Amino acid sequence: MVDEINALLKNNTWTLVPPSSFQNLVGCKWVFRVKHNSYGTIERHKVRLVAKGFHQQPGINYTDTFSPVIKPAIIHVVLSLVVSRDWSLRQLDVKNAFLHGFLKEDVYMTQPPGFIDPSLPSYVCTLNKAIYGLKQAPRAWFHRMTCFLLSVGFVHSLADSSLFVHQFEGHTIYFLLYVDDIVITASDDRLLQSFIDALGRGFDIKDLGNLHYFLGLQVTSQNKGVHISQLKYVYDLLQKHDMLLSKLVSTPMSTKAILTSNDGDLLSNPSVFQEIVGSLQYLTITRPNIAFAVNSNAQFMSQPRTPHLIAAKRILRYIKGSLDHGLFFGPQHHPTYLAAYAYADWAGWPDSHCSTSGYLVYLGTNLVSWCSKKQPIVARSSAESEYRSLSHASAESTWLAYLLYKLGARIQFPILLHCDNLSATYMASNPVFHARTKHIELDYHFVREKVALGSHRV
Repeated sequence: MVDEINALLKNNTWTLVPPSSFQNLVGCKWVFRVKHNSYGTIERHKVRLVAKGFHQQPGINYTDTFSPVIKPAIIHVVLSLVVSRDWSLRQLDVKNAFLHGFLKEDVYMTQPPGFIDPSLPSYVCTLNKAIYGLKQAPRAWFHRMTCFLLSVGFVHSLADSSLFVHQFEGHTIYFLLYVDDIVITASDDRLLQSFIDALGRGFDIKDLGNLHYFLGLQVTSQNKGVHISQLKYVYDLLQKHDMLLSKLVSTPMSTKAILTSNDGDLLSNPSVFQEIVGSLQYLTITRPNIAFAVNSNAQFMSQPRTPHLIAAKRILRYIKGSLDHGLFFGPQHHPTYLAAYAYADWAGWPDSHCSTSGYLVYLGTNLVSWCSKKQPIVARSSAESEYRSLSHASAESTWLAYLLYKLGARIQFPILLHCDNLSATYMASNPVFHARTKHIELDYHFVREKVALGSHRV
């Protein structure tokens, strides 16, 4: 606690001012946490002084709060490119990241418990910089880091605002930002180290060496490639819900049971089900094989029933038998190719009769993006549901192609879209099917335009 207070005072985080009746005062508290490394052993004991952001009032002491973070698909794409180019991957951590952000609003906070200034006990803190717990703290930190990167020659990637690219004398640096966790890679190791040194002069950073543990993802080198998994995350999840001794199953879902919103009794404590499904959604970053099962359970978050909890625990029993499963990214030949596989079930939801779209996008042989999502509109035929899914896959592959172009990668065109429905493939290239397609929203015909331009082939 003393170290934290000293860091806050050294950073000139606040200034003591007399209290006033016009101030909307925000409280604060101490939060303690034991931080573990990827092996499960204790790394250090952390303490944070956290503002009680729920005391804030919109328009008075905060306005915008949104702060972008890097998308999982971009992490997969960058890992695939780095392996192919044999670049080094470095990991950085910014100490007290939110304390670097400057506030645009007037925020007043009570003095920290246990550290009240004895000479000015009635005074309050007017915050000069952001502090953990404030609603605008993530946005203020992202703005500060963005301004620094742009000042040293980086440019925003239009594909994702958390990805920054720097070109210098034929060399390239990629900078991926996820709150205070940073992954950085470059085509030249000396250029990379010089930038890390420059970053250290502007921020209090901790160089964690080669990328090994990032956002709960364990990254290991393997057979000239990289394997990512969430072994520790899975183990902690099973331990939290007392599933370490459960029986194994070979599939994440039952092939017979169909989940509905009315079968079974309502759960007396729905938060258990909601915690399991929320945790499993994060696990899909490295587990595409549970994406559909998790999406199916996520439809019942508001009013979960007993069969829904049984289905969620079945997924836990499934992943217990595959703790170290994950994704492997191997080197690719240049130029490489993008290929998407689209599928849909027709009227798979008995309550709403909606269909579920699913797609996978490969960069060469590396799986980089996937999705399983319920369609918002009832499809009148199986061809229509497949066509909607094909359109989503086309949009995702278009975005990935633009991302790869901005990252300097060469891909082969046309991008291949694979679909097993003959009528859907006809609709993608034949605009004459007016009677069957006139009720489909115009934005789903986006795939036709791509096929006509030659950038995609179904």
